[in-house]
Amino acid sequence: MVHYHQLCTEVTPQCPVSDTTYGYRPNLAANIILLVIFSVCTLAQIFLGVRHRLRAFTVATAVGCGGEAIGCGGRIMMHANPWSQAGCKVQICCLVLAPSFLAAGIYLTLKHLVIFFGAEKSRIRPGLYTVIFISCDVLSILVQAGGGGIAASDESNLVKIGDDLIVAGISFQMVTMFVCMCLAADFGYRLYKDHSMRDVTMAEVEEGRELPSSFRYYAICSSVAFVCIFIRCIYRVPEMAGGWGAPLMRQQAEFMVLDGAMIATAAILMTVAHPGIFFPAIGSRNRKAALIERDAASPIESLQADEVAEKSRV
Repeated sequence: MVHYHQLCTEVTPQCPVSDTTYGYRPNLAANIILLVIFSVCTLAQIFLGVRHRLRAFTVATAVGCGGEAIGCGGRIMMHANPWSQAGCKVQICCLVLAPSFLAAGIYLTLKHLVIFFGAEKSRIRPGLYTVIFISCDVLSILVQAGGGGIAASDESNLVKIGDDLIVAGISFQMVTMFVCMCLAADFGYRLYKDHSMRDVTMAEVEEGRELPSSFRYYAICSSVAFVCIFIRCIYRVPEMAGGWGAPLMRQQAEFMVLDGAMIATAAILMTVAHPGIFFPAIGSRNRKAALIERDAASPIESLQADEVAEKSRV
């Protein structure tokens, strides 16, 4: 890559670590821990996805977690040799792209949540959540992939172009996530407002108290995971905008906390709070039944019925 001195292939007195793009030797222990976390999450997502028949969600999250694992492998290669071009290219491409796939996994669940709790309270039709946000996410991935490929080339005149494309892709992803967060918050507020403005029966009060704790757990975990991915995007924009070798890019602690730890937290939460277990209405086995029963039962009752069915299969 052009960021390297063309004669430097390993650390020597003439080619010190401080002269590399990142200016440091990636921490071995930290990256091994992240590699293990993302590898376990990848296998768990595949297993749970196959078991609960969540094809699209599984592809998105497994690719996201797997990409992060490969990216950590690239950083481990750079620990052995901070001048490793292969390691740098691998970690750039994978760690830039992988979070977009995890965000896509969350987007895929939004439509089913809106349908389940009341499409009439949403500003847009349920199906548009998938069409709009997945399309934007795919566009973001393509732009970042193109930028990563160009930035990983050996042509000095193309590196700045690749860097700008990566920044543009991440910025677009950040804006998309912000709009999604606003729509989700508005949907939740409209649900709350509709409930508070009408007379509430004792049965509805009891029903609210009996909202399954497992669903609360799923909703909280998914929300925190989404925020973690959003924080990572906020960090990545100025990091990449400063150019290769910029001061922020050369700060390992900031990278490990605001990128590695944030995405690891998101991956863990999306795995331990898997929708196939805690929101079974999203699964192909239960989706039609849940929608049919919606007119005859409240969302809480339908969710509880899905949980009973899920436990009976286990």
